[in-house]
Amino acid sequence: MERITDKNLQALCDRINRIKGAPMEPYSKGEDGRYVANVGNYHLSHAYGGVSLERMSNDGGGVTQPFGCGHVSKRDLYNRMQAFLSGLDAGKGE
Repeated sequence: MERITDKNLQALCDRINRIKGAPMEPYSKGEDGRYVANVGNYHLSHAYGGVSLERMSNDGGGVTQPFGCGHVSKRDLYNRMQAFLSGLDAGKGE
C-alpha cells in the first residue's frame, strides 16, 4: 500500500478548487497590504496529528468542514476526497 503524503492531498485539494472554480489560495493580499480570505477556497488543515479538508466560508476567515469528520489520518482524508471528486465528476454529466 502506497504512503499518502501531504503532496498527494494537496494535489486532490487543487483539483477540487479547479473543478469548483474556487480560488487556489485561502488568502490573498489586498492593495492595502492586508490579507483577505478567499471565500470558496478549499484547503488543508493540520492539527491533533491529523488533517482535514476545510472550505473558506466567509470573508472573516471562517471555515466549514465538508466532511464533518474533524482531523483524521491522511489515508482516511485521501479516500474521502477521492469520493468527493467522484461525485463532482458524476455531477458534470447532468
